[in-house]
Amino acid sequence: MGKEIKFSLVYRDMWQSSGKYQPRVDQLVRIAPEIINMGCFARVETNGGGFEQVNLLYGENPNKAVREWTKPFREAGIQTHMLDRALNGLRMSPVPVDVRKLFYKVKKAQGVDITRCFCGLNDTRNILDSIKYAKEAGMIAQATLCLTVSKVHTVEYYCNLADELIAGGADEICMKDMAGIGRPVSLGKIVSYIKSKYPNITIQYHGQTGPGFTPASILEVAKAGCDIIDVGMEPLSWGTGHADVIMVREMLADAGFDVPEINMSAYMRARTLTQEFMDDFLGYYIPDSNRRLTSLLIAPGLPGGMMGSLMNDLTTNLASINKSLVKQGKPEITTDDLMVKMFDEVAYVWPRVGFPPLVTPFSQYVKNLALFNIMQTVKGQERWTMIADNIWDMILGKSGRLPGEVAPEIKELAAKQGREFFTGNPQDLYPDKLDEFRKEMDANGWEYGQDDEELFELAMHPEQYRAYKSGKAKADFEVELAKKKAEKVGAGSLKPQSLTVDVNGEKYAVTVSYDAPKADAPKAAAAAPVSGDAKDVIAPISGKFFKTKDSASKPVAVGDMVKEGDIVGYIEAMKVFNAVAAPASGKVVEICKNSGDDVDEDDVLMKIQ
Repeated sequence: MGKEIKFSLVYRDMWQSSGKYQPRVDQLVRIAPEIINMGCFARVETNGGGFEQVNLLYGENPNKAVREWTKPFREAGIQTHMLDRALNGLRMSPVPVDVRKLFYKVKKAQGVDITRCFCGLNDTRNILDSIKYAKEAGMIAQATLCLTVSKVHTVEYYCNLADELIAGGADEICMKDMAGIGRPVSLGKIVSYIKSKYPNITIQYHGQTGPGFTPASILEVAKAGCDIIDVGMEPLSWGTGHADVIMVREMLADAGFDVPEINMSAYMRARTLTQEFMDDFLGYYIPDSNRRLTSLLIAPGLPGGMMGSLMNDLTTNLASINKSLVKQGKPEITTDDLMVKMFDEVAYVWPRVGFPPLVTPFSQYVKNLALFNIMQTVKGQERWTMIADNIWDMILGKSGRLPGEVAPEIKELAAKQGREFFTGNPQDLYPDKLDEFRKEMDANGWEYGQDDEELFELAMHPEQYRAYKSGKAKADFEVELAKKKAEKVGAGSLKPQSLTVDVNGEKYAVTVSYDAPKADAPKAAAAAPVSGDAKDVIAPISGKFFKTKDSASKPVAVGDMVKEGDIVGYIEAMKVFNAVAAPASGKVVEICKNSGDDVDEDDVLMKIQ
């Protein structure tokens, strides 16, 4: 019998790679026994990345979800692992040291055995800190190579990266082929190098299947000495997800590897439950295109984990782009047209911003830049006229060291805007914050939770946690889901519907309307007298309007004096906060939207006189 290969089921990541949401905790608890009964998994992925934000978005406590999801696997002797973003923890932006340290203590207490820590820039400074904090908390530290293909991302580059991570204390190495564009032979060479130099280091391969390389890659890394393969299962395998365990098992068995048997009766029961979850509500957020393989994904190198949000972004922004084209007397374009334009623009943007590996959050940043460039050029403006602050942070080195050089045109733009490049340790820019969040918990009378897990949740996801606690998150989700269901049957046949949403025993009444807002709808905020010469502050993009992007900032209020170019609000779109600047100097005489309101491009946010 040949070398033993083990399997890890990335069940929650399957959903993240397919669409917007993931199963509720009651659904996870129902399917866990069937996953165990399949008898073929040594590991199951239980947490990480954007999972907890997703729980909060539909009004569910993520700590309860993690504890109940890990419990049956631990009792069955199956290891659990999670994904974390090093400097960014579980979110899109950097996290203070005290919050990062608490993160690992909480997850260990909740039953997670292994942390897969990665930096979206492959900056070892960020990963080595995570290794240290994870091991201090008693977790197995699996350090990650974020794989991509460029002139700087060579086999030698990744071998050197592995050397540094293992020297820094990594217990295991993950080959994270997040876009599935790793070339199979090259991946085999990297694994071969690691295994020949460090034979006792466990190597786990994670690959998305979108572009089509993954089965060949799995076979190559297995032949080179890989120990564990991440797999998916029907009906969410393939497409922008992961290779199905049945195929992987048969392929590796045929190649002579020692692989576990699959209890097919349990597989089919798990498959049926997964389909039931899709029919319940999750399927409304899975674009059909994400169920297909396409080699068009090879060139842009965008990861499977963001393709669900990508297709939603394209759909949302297509209407805005077509509106601009119609105004200019030009023909409208289709979603497919826009997707090809965006892939071409990603190829233009990526090298100019220093070749960041296209993994969260930097894949979103590059994709957003590409889409913003398209939207602006359609309007006759120049590229690079919409760059969000956290995208600038990446470009300037505040998230870590970029693998490549930033293009001269971007450096010139930074200088013009008075932005300086940072060469120090990025963690130094983000001071401790837990004491501030403790004060907020105390002021609100909120419990810190078992093992301080509720304190951690507020500190890691402040805005989402506050919306969860207030009930707004669940209410908004119920409205969103009702609209999605209406789209399936035809919104024109449905009348406005009243819903009562129960959040932790509190009742919230919400009304769902499937039509455009009525002209006589009440204004969102108070206003001062306005004369005819007031200047409108226009939303540059569709999304959610916020007066500030954090609780420490003071929002603009009616009566405030502002200067042209001052930041007066933000639009949260495509997972970043896009600054809205005052178009003129003067007094704010009306604020037309509340924080958290959905806005369309060209909506009036406020008026300045």
